[in-house]
Amino acid sequence: MGSITWPAAAPATAPHPQPPPALRSAVAHTPAPQPQPRPQQAAAQPAGPSKPPRPAPTSVALPDGCAVARRIIASDNSCLFNAVGYVMEATRSKAQELRRVIARAVSSDPVTYNEGFLGESNPAYCSWILKPDKWGGAIELSILATHYGREIAAYDIQTKRCDVYGQGNGYKERVMVIYDGLHYDALALAAFEGAPEELDVTVLQVGSEQEASASAGAARLVAACHDARQFTDIANFALRCGVCQIGIKGEREAAEHAKATGHTRFSEY
Repeated sequence: MGSITWPAAAPATAPHPQPPPALRSAVAHTPAPQPQPRPQQAAAQPAGPSKPPRPAPTSVALPDGCAVARRIIASDNSCLFNAVGYVMEATRSKAQELRRVIARAVSSDPVTYNEGFLGESNPAYCSWILKPDKWGGAIELSILATHYGREIAAYDIQTKRCDVYGQGNGYKERVMVIYDGLHYDALALAAFEGAPEELDVTVLQVGSEQEASASAGAARLVAACHDARQFTDIANFALRCGVCQIGIKGEREAAEHAKATGHTRFSEY
């Protein structure tokens, strides 16, 4: 069971290509309140041995012997920032620096990043995004693409869609990340399946054969992860309010409940 703290007002998603959904919440590290017992369901009739869950793929081989590999990023509420740090600069420790980049970009352009766009005031958002337990999403990916001058291809396992942030801006290079509904990891072009990370290529020339091959491999990896159900459906997952214990379905209902009641602590069950 995971515990989730919901913000009073979630910032709006970017008006660029429809982004993968992102929870603007912080996963609490304190034990979640225990939910009330649910009514017992009738026992299901035996249906023979169940199939074991399909293992989650971590790479796919490419025809040239290389592979597209998923590089795991820590689940520390800064996965988006550290995934971007890995593909841009080969480091998993850029989160706080990139949060400051985003805060500066937003604070310097209050016309674009207004309350209607962000879902809260510009200063409030800038204070919010600097906190290490707050999550990033579409707005942050768009700003980071501009900051680095590179496209960021974000692959969504649930929908199997790829949204490219910075596309159309004339950038010559592209990096890739993968999203499972709650978490971002990095995608890299490995020298071969099982190759050490030191050999990874993460920055690809847009329009090159290498980029086309890596993009096709990333799409295959995402499809395999989707088939293995390696995603969380945040629109429909079950939550319980930690204050009043009411059952809630999905991100939208949680946001509405938080707005109506002021209750901001939820647990998944």
